[in-house]
Amino acid sequence: MWERAMATMVDVAREAEVSISTVSHVLNGTRNVETKTRNRVLKAIEKTGYRQDVLARSLRRSKTDSIGLVVSDAGEPAFAEMVHGVEQAAAERGLTLLLASSGEDAGREQRAVQTLLNRRVDGLILARAANSDHDLLAGLQREKTPVVLLDRLYRDQSLDQVGADNRESMRALVAHLAGQGHARFAVAAGDTRVPTLTERLRGFFDAIDEAGLRRADQLVLAGASHSDIEDSLAEGLSERSCTAVIAASTPLAVAALRALERSGLATPADVAFATFDGFNHPDMFRPRLTTVRQPAFDMGVAAVRLLVERLGSPTAVPQSVRLHQAIEYRDSTEAYGLDRHRP
Repeated sequence: MWERAMATMVDVAREAEVSISTVSHVLNGTRNVETKTRNRVLKAIEKTGYRQDVLARSLRRSKTDSIGLVVSDAGEPAFAEMVHGVEQAAAERGLTLLLASSGEDAGREQRAVQTLLNRRVDGLILARAANSDHDLLAGLQREKTPVVLLDRLYRDQSLDQVGADNRESMRALVAHLAGQGHARFAVAAGDTRVPTLTERLRGFFDAIDEAGLRRADQLVLAGASHSDIEDSLAEGLSERSCTAVIAASTPLAVAALRALERSGLATPADVAFATFDGFNHPDMFRPRLTTVRQPAFDMGVAAVRLLVERLGSPTAVPQSVRLHQAIEYRDSTEAYGLDRHRP
């Protein structure tokens, strides 16, 4: 029995009653196609059973239509949403996503990047590890590998970057709490080798200075060990008479909440509490947690957009995109019992 001949792009174009170039644009994401026309092409692809010869096409074009993404922890809620954003945006453009996690380890990050390059990805999106080697980015730039930094940004503006307004969001959060009368804060700042956490800490000090509060009265806990931060916070809360606790990330929120429990302090009756990034279902907590929410999904989408633009225009001026974070005020920062904690 003879096998059915393999469908071609011509067959798809004839079935959809469009030009071959339109079919190509739908398949490769090289130009926006009207939704109705796009859907007609997709139905034609399904009906004809057309399959792209990816290997042959990549050899002809010196491209693999794939991109690599390296994040520090794909399981953390904010990074998981970024991954989803990258994945969806890549799929819409006909790109395959190869994902790796560095586990906050510079050596593992280096190996992940090299593996993706060996797979001949067309470009990389990178959320750097806390101790990321500067030479990694320098090497990618020397090799002219298209790369977009995601979330954890680079001071050098020679690379495309997508992040959030971390400094301004922390400043706004602290200003709100200071306006309620809070004057002594405890901040679980975390590993300040991470640019995102450094920006949030700077925003904290911006707000403290603007409110006319003394920096010496604030409890700032930095470091890579979340267990050490938990211990120091549990001890410091009783010594400093802090009335507000801010965690700079989801893992730090876990450490801070444990410290509050160990200290026997209730939120918000004794201490106001807020966190950055937060949990997937904040309304399930009692009290409901005030959260500074990253536009993580949109950041992933924006990173793919910048990478595709970079692939199309290798010599264009690098872009730095900052997306706005939303502050979701909830029960945990209500001003219950604040008067009896004021100095």
